[in-house]
Amino acid sequence: MHLKTLSLGLVAGLLVSSAAFAEGIDTKRLHPKDEKFSFEGPFGTYDRGALQRGFQVYKEVCAACHAANHLSFHNLDEKGGPEFTEAQAKALAAAVKVPAEPNDKGETTDEKGVPLMRSATLADHFPPPYPNENAARANNGGALPPDLSMIVKAREGGAQYVYSILTGFHEKAPAGFKVTANKYFNPYFEGWNISMPSPLAANGVTYSDGTKATIEQQAHDVVTFLAWASEPKMEERKRFGFGTMAFLIVLAGLLFAAYRKLWKDQH
Repeated sequence: MHLKTLSLGLVAGLLVSSAAFAEGIDTKRLHPKDEKFSFEGPFGTYDRGALQRGFQVYKEVCAACHAANHLSFHNLDEKGGPEFTEAQAKALAAAVKVPAEPNDKGETTDEKGVPLMRSATLADHFPPPYPNENAARANNGGALPPDLSMIVKAREGGAQYVYSILTGFHEKAPAGFKVTANKYFNPYFEGWNISMPSPLAANGVTYSDGTKATIEQQAHDVVTFLAWASEPKMEERKRFGFGTMAFLIVLAGLLFAAYRKLWKDQH
């Protein structure tokens, strides 16, 4: 009886596999969209407006589930980044609560067991949305939301890949493709089933500079911010590289001129 049941199970499995094969659906992720970013190329720089708007999208949308452990509030007013003023960066930090140090009695919780909190300062890192991995998984159906501070460097396809994921939720699944329970269709994710629901909605944020908050605009802005988070010294590196190349070109010219002068009477 056990062997018969096992055989029937194997046959059923083969039939399911054959049906999927017959559909001819290749669930390899699509090539990323070709979105243009200001920071691309050897002379690219970060768009300050996009960086500041991208921080707003991260803070109001992404930070609810995703940490950015490598970022501190003081990074927000540093040269080469979003370049908020120091006063703006302090205000952004003060609006966030972080665990407080032990009080004069050595306590870290109040009489009800609630952790003591304080306003963040520029020296504080961005606080994570969950206290630990188990809590993160419990609040996301078992999936672990990745840290976003290095996501652009950590994913093949970089900025274009992350942009494609963020804007790919509204595409229609092809006939015959089944979206797994508690998953969401996104053809730019390997296997097309992703645990994250669409995080962006049209006008999901209100930009203070009046920029229209379409899904594509929000995705472009937050990807610009995350690209900077992954490589905050990019502009400095490019300036140094350009200066080095210019120096080497001038040096090569001087050496060639010296060579011609030294050997012109030797021929």
